[in-house]
Amino acid sequence: MNKIVYFVSAVLFSSSIFAQKDGFWDKERATTKEITLSAGKRALIKTEDLPVGTTEFVYRITILDESQKLTSSLVSVLKAIPDPTGISQGTAGAIHLTSAISGDDKCTFALFQEANAANLFLKEGKTDRACWEQKEKVNKDAKLISSSSLCLTNLPNLWFGFESQNWVMNQKIVLEVVPWVDYKASRGWDKTTKNEILNLAKKLPVVSKLTKKEAFYAAFIENSSKKYTYREFSQLLAIEKNNAIEKLTEESLKETGEVKAYYDIIREKSNVAFQKGNYEEAISILSTEMFAKNRATYIDYRLLGDYYLYSRQFTKAEEMYTKGIKLNPSEIHFQLNLAHVYLFTDRISEAKDIHKKYAHESLSNGKTWIAQTKSDLKEFEKHRLPNDNFKKILRILE
Repeated sequence: MNKIVYFVSAVLFSSSIFAQKDGFWDKERATTKEITLSAGKRALIKTEDLPVGTTEFVYRITILDESQKLTSSLVSVLKAIPDPTGISQGTAGAIHLTSAISGDDKCTFALFQEANAANLFLKEGKTDRACWEQKEKVNKDAKLISSSSLCLTNLPNLWFGFESQNWVMNQKIVLEVVPWVDYKASRGWDKTTKNEILNLAKKLPVVSKLTKKEAFYAAFIENSSKKYTYREFSQLLAIEKNNAIEKLTEESLKETGEVKAYYDIIREKSNVAFQKGNYEEAISILSTEMFAKNRATYIDYRLLGDYYLYSRQFTKAEEMYTKGIKLNPSEIHFQLNLAHVYLFTDRISEAKDIHKKYAHESLSNGKTWIAQTKSDLKEFEKHRLPNDNFKKILRILE
């Protein structure tokens, strides 16, 4: 006997656990309303707003004589049914949901998802725009309305329209509606809202540089829906949304292996400022977008070092090049840049030592050490950097 009790308990517990992963009966936003309807008259009851993520709902309608009361609420009945499939499996489930008592009075009713259609029913009794209709006269009814029904296409609104079938006496109608909220759907990411995010992703500047656009779009949508509900995302301030989009873009590009394209846009932006002679702007872009956000690679150390060099901040330039060497010792371009710093800070001996060591090497850009050095010295002259020691270096190379 104990084994049987344990087995049944275990099954019920595991069923409950699995059901809880999918969704829950939202008793906090359930509707329970009672009206008195005169003989032959019609009335409307607007339900409480069905929450985002409602994929099914159960309604129960009970027609009571004046002195009768419900023996149990719909919410209490649903506690015994962990998910909507328990209701939709047959008549046993439906009978379980109907009231234990009802009166002799009867009514017909219909469900509407639009206020205009509901008001038309109230005035003229028309049900042609109803999403569900009970044409038979009943004194009680219960049903599960699933996501395939038109009644769930205009959340959060829903109206029940009742028409009394009594000839003389008033009747008391109790309406109960309990929504089933799917956890995933409750986040608000349906086909329409996902398309909004997709369109946003397609407008990002980095997209034109990507080879795996579709993979990026998919990752961007997935990351957006994981981090935010649709409501949360749509209510972000402009500055907050821009920051969120930046983080989602970077995260998605890392997943698709194309984050370098995003970083290259930042580098390109800083380089444009540099070419215009706006050294401080170029420095600021790299410092805030690459270094402050821990995105910098050895490439950025060389670029920032160059910006400092051309703006005559030689100490900072030397610091960048030295760190770059530690990050990528095989990149001898750093050695050449360091030699330039020594040249401008009158450390000629140290500069000569570097040039002697690498004079017959080639750089990663394909140029020889000598060709790159001569090219750099010409650029320095254009930018009116100190050139007193240039000839001393050129003699070594020749």
